[in-house]
Amino acid sequence: MITSTTLFLVPNAISHHAALGGLGIAIGIVGGFSIHTLHAGSGHAGGAARPVAWELTLHALGAGFVIGAVYAAMPALGPTLGLAIVSHKAPAGYAAARRLRRHDRSALPLLLPAAAVGLAALPVGLVDPPSMDGLHALVFGAATGIFLHVAIDFLPRCEWRHGFRPFTEDGADNHGELEGEHVHWLRWQAIASTLLGGVAVVVAWGLL
Repeated sequence: MITSTTLFLVPNAISHHAALGGLGIAIGIVGGFSIHTLHAGSGHAGGAARPVAWELTLHALGAGFVIGAVYAAMPALGPTLGLAIVSHKAPAGYAAARRLRRHDRSALPLLLPAAAVGLAALPVGLVDPPSMDGLHALVFGAATGIFLHVAIDFLPRCEWRHGFRPFTEDGADNHGELEGEHVHWLRWQAIASTLLGGVAVVVAWGLL
């Protein structure tokens, strides 16, 4: 998700207007952090998982607005733009659904961000509005910043014990595996999976 964001979304945001695109990214990161922090601090069960669908929906609506305008102006961008969309939204959907299910919550709310790109892009593409680089940079930058916050939030945090298997007082789990060995294995798994995902995105981009 992070590789897709920096490879596809960030360059698109700043290509319209470097300063406003950067400002939009900052607004998106701070906005995503604010939504997540305020909701997670509400004290409700599953609060850490609840804002994911809203953050992804805001990202998808902002991205859809700009994507619709881009498709209307440059329809030949289909394959590259399609890869950019799928490469960051597919892992985001998987990670968000897994987090919701881990908190015993339904993944059905993710249907809203899944459809939000089309809901925003279709009317914009049909109307074919005049190019407004500053507005596109600000909107798409904000959408990029929100998604970047979500991507960073999904990074494994192996120094936390939340989600680890329960260990007894002697430092072993029910199967006799030592806590240190289990945590060490989780850390290597987290690094390997993150690197593999980034390499897969770069390879797919290079093949186009």
